[in-house]
Order: sequence, then C-alpha cells, then structure tokens
Amino acid sequence: MAEKTINLKIITPEKIVFEDRVDAVYAQGEDGSFGILPNHIPFMSSLAIGTAKAEKDGEVINFSIIGGALQFKDNEAIILTEVAECGKDIDTARAQLAKERAEARLSTAETKNDIKKANADIARAMARLKAASK
Repeated sequence: MAEKTINLKIITPEKIVFEDRVDAVYAQGEDGSFGILPNHIPFMSSLAIGTAKAEKDGEVINFSIIGGALQFKDNEAIILTEVAECGKDIDTARAQLAKERAEARLSTAETKNDIKKANADIARAMARLKAASK
C-alpha cells in the first residue's frame, strides 16, 4: 500500500526547526519552485533564499529558508540550511527594519561586495516577511 504522508525534517546547525509527518512539501530551488507529494521519486535540490511550506491536514505551515539543500527519498524530506524559521515565530517588525536598513545600505553601496551583501540581506528579510505573512 502506498504511503500517504512525508516525514519532513528542517535542520540547521543549531537545532531541528521542524519534524513532523506532512501531506506535501513545497520549496524554492535555485532553478525554480517545486512541490513534493508522497511516493515521489528520489529528488535533490539546492535551495534559494526564500520560503518553504508544508501542508498537513489542510493547514499550511510556512518557513523562511536561507539557502541550503533538500533531499527526498523513501517519503522522507530533509532540508539542511544555515537558517530557518517557522513563519508564526518571525518578528515582522524586526524583519521590516532589517529590510529597510539593507535597502539604505544598497542605495549608498560603493563596491560590488557591498551591493552583493545588501542584496542578500534584502532577500533574507523578504523571505522572512513572506513566510510570516502567510
């Protein structure tokens, strides 16, 4: 009989952010967004700075994911990332301030490295805001 759920683990170097059985997993890969349902073929993807979501019993759980990788095999999805937060735990005021600070740094950036860092900080803040708003 085919399995009907996926065991999802979201892991950072500090802790396991999430571990539960879910009905579906969606994430943003470096080459675009994708979704995984139970019994999908084995799959690996690098992850972009963005959001991931899990569906469980009709409920959607959102996460900000700051890059990393996803591996899926035998109905187990593992996301390894440096930073991940559950959307309901994100301080939106703090994320908005971080975005505004990064945008200010971008407007005065003088080197390619300054521009690259400011853009990465904006992307992280936007991912946090998007995960928190859903």
